[in-house]
Amino acid sequence: MRLALITDVHSNREGFSAVLDDLSLRKIDRFVLLGDLVGYGPDPEWCVAMAQRLVEEGALAVKGNHDHAIATPSVNLNALARAAIDWTRPRLNDAARLFLAQLPMTVEAADAVFVHASLHEPETWDYITNERRAVASFRKTSARLIACGHTHRPLLTSLDSRGAVHAHAVTMGVALPLLRSRRWLAVVGSAGQPRDGNPRAGYAIYDQSKREFEFRRVPYDVGTTMTKMRDFGLPEPLAARLMKGI
Repeated sequence: MRLALITDVHSNREGFSAVLDDLSLRKIDRFVLLGDLVGYGPDPEWCVAMAQRLVEEGALAVKGNHDHAIATPSVNLNALARAAIDWTRPRLNDAARLFLAQLPMTVEAADAVFVHASLHEPETWDYITNERRAVASFRKTSARLIACGHTHRPLLTSLDSRGAVHAHAVTMGVALPLLRSRRWLAVVGSAGQPRDGNPRAGYAIYDQSKREFEFRRVPYDVGTTMTKMRDFGLPEPLAARLMKGI
């Protein structure tokens, strides 16, 4: 079973499309959407509709904090994020809003568990930014792999048989072996708003049978996304950061 892991699309049609186009060239058995389909970007209707279509075709999906904020305005967001959500909310029809509202916080498939933020308290939307912050999530499950998003920055960690958590180098486009003697936690890079200095759209492939994890990046038409954001009056810093991937 080969799983395509996509997270933090953030209403970026061009980024999402580039990822899906790249995946069409690869053998994929199932898609997993790790949350934050909306927020920040200019195409929430298209991105949610595409996610709905993928779920109808068998994809798994979990809820992100920006998805949650559509129905729950009290969610703690910074001023820029809140402005984008306030712009997004009236552009979604009832079916799209219901779809986002009904997304689960976590899902499982075989030896893996999927969540948007941290597994130990999904509803608090904590960030897993290093191996130390991964410890609590490892303690919540015996799954061989935890995969999440939320930080917009790729990360790979493992838990060894002595209970120590390690960080591992992330190399793009290389199938990294996941040793059977360890359990693993991967933070997948963002498809719609990368923040690790690489503006290309990010996603990952998890090969369950081979126990391999591959982080991938693909180019997309950043300029078109930025132009639409500016034309729609979304906050300028949200557009400008796309070019630098920060």
